[in-house]
Amino acid sequence: MMPDTDQRSDGPARAFFGRRKGHKLRSHQAGLIAGLLPRLSLEIAAPPPTGLAALFPGKVATVRVEIGFGGGEHLIAEADAHPDTGFIGVEPYVNGMAKILAQIEAKPRDNIKLLAGDAAELLAWVPPGSLSRIDLIHPDPWPKRRHWKRRFVQDATVAAMARALASGGEFRFVSDIDHYCAWTLAHLLRSPDFTWTAERAADWRAPWPGYTMTRYGRKAEREGRKAAYLIFRRR
Repeated sequence: MMPDTDQRSDGPARAFFGRRKGHKLRSHQAGLIAGLLPRLSLEIAAPPPTGLAALFPGKVATVRVEIGFGGGEHLIAEADAHPDTGFIGVEPYVNGMAKILAQIEAKPRDNIKLLAGDAAELLAWVPPGSLSRIDLIHPDPWPKRRHWKRRFVQDATVAAMARALASGGEFRFVSDIDHYCAWTLAHLLRSPDFTWTAERAADWRAPWPGYTMTRYGRKAEREGRKAAYLIFRRR
């Protein structure tokens, strides 16, 4: 499950919602949180650099964000496939953070930064037009009506993403929950800042080229749930 912020469509971001703890960490995992994470962690209490590429020790041309990366399968695959792109992964769930740290320990990468916190705060922190892409892969759908305000996709976060993305940048969304897909379409289509790129059904029924299926995505497929793959472009 992925993090969400309590952002009502008629107001700014408020409280944070997301599981910060799960199963007790093994000693090695705890050591990674204590030792490796601080070296990769993004510090958003200080002002951002003029160019986000300066955050990465390696040379990167563009910067992307993945919100709620879970076990890190998609983020790691994208970072390996695009070494000239900087990736900021946001995940408050400590077990997910431990999983991606183990992968980075096994194979260090200099184009990944991590934030154990709230994606809404990150979007407010980055300079306008500084991101080339934002991914939200299988977020928590918060299925009960009284919890819909906790879904990440809200009018306020759509506006925040529009501010953070460069012209032509993309917001990519994947979910196997029909209602959340419809919810996301409604919010993005009414935004003056985004265009849905799909021209035919296959454009949203099939993963985009190069997509790395997550463990959750494979589980959904085994259980007969079809995901939608939505791409929205910043005008």
